[in-house]
Amino acid sequence: KMAAQAIEQKLKEKLMATVVEVVDLSDGCGQKIDLLVVSEKFVGMSLLERQRSVHEAIEEEMKTIHALTMKTKTPEQYEAMKAKS
Repeated sequence: KMAAQAIEQKLKEKLMATVVEVVDLSDGCGQKIDLLVVSEKFVGMSLLERQRSVHEAIEEEMKTIHALTMKTKTPEQYEAMKAKS
């Protein structure tokens, strides 16, 4: 749980993320993480740039994560995603 909280906090601080969902897919050991990050900063960024910025923000945590899947959305994309589900 500690890693998830650290990841959430860093992404909110460094990327001004409004929504961060961290799902640990590895029975609590934090090695397989599924991320949803919503940030205004992603507006105008390519998918690669968004992912790179997330990697940079959680550089320290990345050392212990073996598998990371992520969705990076702008607030507008996130609202559209929520409206569909």
